[in-house]
Amino acid sequence: MSEQPPLPRPPHPYPGKLIIVEGIDGSGKSTQLLLLHKWLESKGHRVFFTEWNSSELVKDTTKRGKKNKSLTPTTFSLLHATDFASRLYHEILPPLKAGMIVLADRYMYTAFARDVVRGVSPEWVRKLYSFAITPDMAFYFKVPIEVAISRLLGGTRGQFKHYEAGMDMNLSPDVTESFRIFQSRILAQYEKIVDEFQLITMDATKDIEAQQNEMRHLVGEALKDYKPRRGTHGRRTVFWRRFDVPKSE
Repeated sequence: MSEQPPLPRPPHPYPGKLIIVEGIDGSGKSTQLLLLHKWLESKGHRVFFTEWNSSELVKDTTKRGKKNKSLTPTTFSLLHATDFASRLYHEILPPLKAGMIVLADRYMYTAFARDVVRGVSPEWVRKLYSFAITPDMAFYFKVPIEVAISRLLGGTRGQFKHYEAGMDMNLSPDVTESFRIFQSRILAQYEKIVDEFQLITMDATKDIEAQQNEMRHLVGEALKDYKPRRGTHGRRTVFWRRFDVPKSE
């Protein structure tokens, strides 16, 4: 008998707001989050940004594993969960408790989609992230795979990276075709969890301005009753972080 997925998590109790974005590489989610960040700051909000796989705790280990191509699906999943836990407790929760707005480029839903595609049990992954809090808003930038490929290869980045393209899964000897298959499967997993986790689907084929206007409208409506705390957090400078235009999505 298969295990039932964990019950939905209740809303977090903190005065701040957590807004996250999801989507495959090339969806444009990082660009939209950058623009939202600037807009929120222009409105006088205190904003903190965090991104997937950026914790100093596991960054070197992950980098070495990728370089040596020695990461198994389970090891990869555990490293990302460790990264997430470190950032949740040291980067996300403190500013939320201080009444700030936290913007996260990827959240636990990335693992729910990507790790499952790599063959990790859905129930196991969900239990692994059972400590995570529910975001106030979760945007999913939906884009056709061919559009994502065109965007990524149309820049200056060159070919896809080994794990990004799912080359560890032996889907195809051609890196672009492997990326196409791997990311298409991730898209399918995202579609399965959209309703369950109430992800807000954004049409990522629209132009950047149109997407941003829609995002700002939705966020603005959600923040109508938001009353940020000002000047109550003595260590604010620790959590205040700006970021530049992302190198990739």
